[in-house]
Amino acid sequence: MSKEFSEVGIEAIGLYVPKYYVSLDDLASARGIDPLKFSDGIGQKQMAVPPPDEDVVTMGASAAAEALQSVDIDQIDTLIFATESGIDQSKAAAIYVHHLLHLPRNCKSFEVKQACCGSTAALQMAMAMVAQKPTRKVLIIAADVARYGLCTAGEPTQGAGALALVISAQPRIMTLESEWGAYTEDVMDFWRPNYLDEAVVDGKFSIKVYLKALTESWAQYTEESGRSLDDHSRFCYHLPFTRMAEKAHRQLAKLNDQASAHPQQYEDSLHYNRVIGNSYTASLYIGLTSLLETSSEDLTGHRIGLFSYGSGCMAAYFSGKVLPGYRDFLRPQRMTEQFGARHRLSVTEYEAFYTHELPKDGSRYFTETYETGRFRLSGVEAHKRLYEPAQQAKHSVSSAQPAAMAG
Repeated sequence: MSKEFSEVGIEAIGLYVPKYYVSLDDLASARGIDPLKFSDGIGQKQMAVPPPDEDVVTMGASAAAEALQSVDIDQIDTLIFATESGIDQSKAAAIYVHHLLHLPRNCKSFEVKQACCGSTAALQMAMAMVAQKPTRKVLIIAADVARYGLCTAGEPTQGAGALALVISAQPRIMTLESEWGAYTEDVMDFWRPNYLDEAVVDGKFSIKVYLKALTESWAQYTEESGRSLDDHSRFCYHLPFTRMAEKAHRQLAKLNDQASAHPQQYEDSLHYNRVIGNSYTASLYIGLTSLLETSSEDLTGHRIGLFSYGSGCMAAYFSGKVLPGYRDFLRPQRMTEQFGARHRLSVTEYEAFYTHELPKDGSRYFTETYETGRFRLSGVEAHKRLYEPAQQAKHSVSSAQPAAMAG
């Protein structure tokens, strides 16, 4: 590999969250639960909620459009879409995004799945592709809508969001190191059969498996890299809920014979998750974006440890180093604006969004128009999902009521 292409890493990041949310204080009141159980117990304040005309395709396309603002799309060789909220048993969500973004016709596009770790599997594939042919650039999209059911124990840990990464041999934000640790075990801690719209989860068991997977993947990572905890200055974890990072970091400290964990090593990675909720495949990388965009410290040259967990289960531990000038390629003001412009749903409005369904007989149906990102799901006809660019300023975000019929 030439000196020009001596590193593989993250060239660009795009993040998108729905423009609606429900306050967990409101949800706690409606469910007759002490609000501290949500704010202190699991560390959540708000939960992003997609409207009826938004799904993983529209969210993923909006995140990718953000990431590609400073990238020549003709250089995108491959698009990998990671999700566990798939919209078709055969056709990849990536194909729809390929069309919406007008990517090159010779850009390979496909979908991958392994619960929340699917995005990390995509990242490993992307790194190998770029290392093999350094002129390639790979676009990764991680997008999900976390659903556990109304009035269930998992309800406050729902959420939605999308994250896009451009991986290349000319990284501008972070290089990705080649040493990885992995762990796989056939367990039933979280799953969603084809006939269910909501996930089935054994919460306490899932936390136990998560920590076991962290232990095992960390052991392999340290064996391959020769690094210790002290060789990392910051840490990012998959976040099914924000307080999970505390449990995970305490476990890592214990494994390294440290008397206590240091919250400052991971706390900046939690800001976005606290007001978005669980975003499954996007969760770890939204945490990384939160760390890079909200940390008051210049992280140039710092090594970041990253732990990815996907129920079922597969896990991976890996690391990267932050590049000089990384802040020039981030847009923290974008998230400040997005969060500030979101509309707060009443619990009744949230439940209406949640229970909305497209027809399952393939009949012609047009979704009402809500506030979305750059794209929207306009409806379905003859079993075909229909997408279109969103028309700007159709209505104010101050109302959760639809602006107009789409057709």
